[in-house]
Amino acid sequence: MYDKLLSPLDLGFTTLKNRVLMGSMHTMLEEAKHGFERAAAYYAERAKGQVGLIVTGGIAPNPEGSVAPGAAKLDSPKEVEEHRLITEAVHKEGGKICMQILHTGRYAYHPMAVAPSPLKAPIAPFPPKELDAAGIEKQIQDFATCAALAQEAGYDGVEIMGSEGYLINQFIAKKTNKRTDEWGGDYENRIQFPINIVKRVREKVGPNFIIIYRLSMLDLVDEGSTWDEVVILAKEIEKAGATIINTGIGWHEARVPTIGTVVPRGGFAWVTKRLMGEVNIPLIATNRINTPEIAEQVLQEGCSDMVSMARPFLADAFFVQKAIDGKSEEINTCIACNQACLDHTFQGKLTSCLVNPRACHETKLNFTPATQKKKIAVVGAGPAGLASATVLGERGHAVDIFEAESEIGGQFNMAKVIPGKEEYAETIRYYDVMMKKYGVNVHLNHRVTTEELAAGNYDEIIIATGVTPRKVTFEGADHPKVLDYVDVLYRNKPVGNKVAIVGAGGIGFDMAEFLAHNPEEASPSVNTAEYMKEWGVDMAYSKGGALMEAQPAPSPREIYLLKRSSGKHGKNLGKTTGWIHRSSLKMKEVKMMGNVEYQKIDDDGFHIIRDGNPVVLDVDHVVVCAGQEPLREMYEELQAKGLNVHLIGGANVAAELDAKKAINEASYLCAEL
Repeated sequence: MYDKLLSPLDLGFTTLKNRVLMGSMHTMLEEAKHGFERAAAYYAERAKGQVGLIVTGGIAPNPEGSVAPGAAKLDSPKEVEEHRLITEAVHKEGGKICMQILHTGRYAYHPMAVAPSPLKAPIAPFPPKELDAAGIEKQIQDFATCAALAQEAGYDGVEIMGSEGYLINQFIAKKTNKRTDEWGGDYENRIQFPINIVKRVREKVGPNFIIIYRLSMLDLVDEGSTWDEVVILAKEIEKAGATIINTGIGWHEARVPTIGTVVPRGGFAWVTKRLMGEVNIPLIATNRINTPEIAEQVLQEGCSDMVSMARPFLADAFFVQKAIDGKSEEINTCIACNQACLDHTFQGKLTSCLVNPRACHETKLNFTPATQKKKIAVVGAGPAGLASATVLGERGHAVDIFEAESEIGGQFNMAKVIPGKEEYAETIRYYDVMMKKYGVNVHLNHRVTTEELAAGNYDEIIIATGVTPRKVTFEGADHPKVLDYVDVLYRNKPVGNKVAIVGAGGIGFDMAEFLAHNPEEASPSVNTAEYMKEWGVDMAYSKGGALMEAQPAPSPREIYLLKRSSGKHGKNLGKTTGWIHRSSLKMKEVKMMGNVEYQKIDDDGFHIIRDGNPVVLDVDHVVVCAGQEPLREMYEELQAKGLNVHLIGGANVAAELDAKKAINEASYLCAEL
């Protein structure tokens, strides 16, 4: 079924069992207490799941190259033993693993940062020190030493991180390399740094060791590499001794989203395809490849020789094994939300996964067979209820799940209709498949009563009834113009051409995104050409960085996004995705208004006071996205009857719709019942 994807790849001195690379991700495991033991379990489970080749999170070759103080590095023989825990665990499961060598350069979050030129990065707090000739030689040698230590630790190879705007990329691009010596100026000088690193590493490790070079094929910043320069560098990297070239897309400071859920599946494979045939070593396509079908399509269309998937292996360690077994419908699909992976990393927290809380917690959370089979009721089939039913069913309990609506999914049924959040439908699909697999009894259109539950002889009852939209209290709240987010996103009530949204949290932003797109046209998140046009990516690659003027489709509505507080809209959105949402709404010319006092709604419109001045917004509708209230009455009634009842998800805490918390809470509870 996945003939190309599952075919072996001969590298000459070794063969990969399939064309799947588990791409590098910062997990913070190496920095955690007993972190290498935990990392060993994490990587070993993916090796057991039959991934062809694993690449670790970035390990610095020296202290100045580390992400932050105390971050993982490998520059001393005394650090080798810890890494051996990982390599031995992976090899025991029949896997292969490379260690990524990452030097952050000016992206470092510490004052030891170094770079080719003393230019501070817009996303980092410290200006870097400009490297002198001796300093450059030291950095090259440190890469080689790090690779040799990785080889000693048992790794099958290394990936040299030359993209995403990190140190090597900083030498390559005019934007960050303003030197006038032999390491700057002409392109042939600027690429001597990566060429020398690869040469020196190959000399150190010998011929039978994998060297992956992560090449920035699309910088997406002004003064980035031209396409001709990308081709020149690829050929030089091949000559220098690389085994494989992996694709890097975009710098961390780029204005174009490259991995968020708004990006179309396989949306950047076209870049790698341009390089096919220019070199004789295998190429890897990457970014937003999250199903075996998309991966196979990328390979069949000749875009690359391998595919890299990173976050999909957080979502499901057995992704490849399920594809091999013809059970791809059982894959827990990555929805590219970033909420428990990248957002955690940028907050200094341990990585996990919204749809799979076991990710990076394999030594902490396991769903072992139940020693005593129980009869358990779950009320509510939103994310918390679905996670509960699935875990309980997997463990062997007899489970009934009750849902008042005609379909499972809860709040995810609203998320999946937001342009750019179509992937959320995959989580509903996954839970549906798994509940059938584990024999969960699903009762739809069934508003179960406390009496029914009390009479059902259940050993445990889990209340996951979720939330209801919070009502507003200002005058005219019952006016026909007033709708709430459920009315619009779930009940499909029509909305006029002029609309005000009350509340600028996550739901308010989603609502604005929904209303700012024409429902008759496909979302750019499912159309690569439209996506690149909307965000200003030049697929013709006519100049360095491949940027052009963004050309978003106009909004079909005039939209006001209102909030009571002052300050930036969306300040509590995800650390790594909030800027995407703000940029998207700005392109759609949504009017963001803060410091608003709501007065009343009548036939004339929405009466507000802004900055002390009365204003009447002439709108057809006002959509209320002002938070939600927990639905917990049933829990209290069952508690009063003395039953074994548990409250989880939004029904427990409804401060903000939080599927990450809901699924995590459900998983930990049901692992113990």
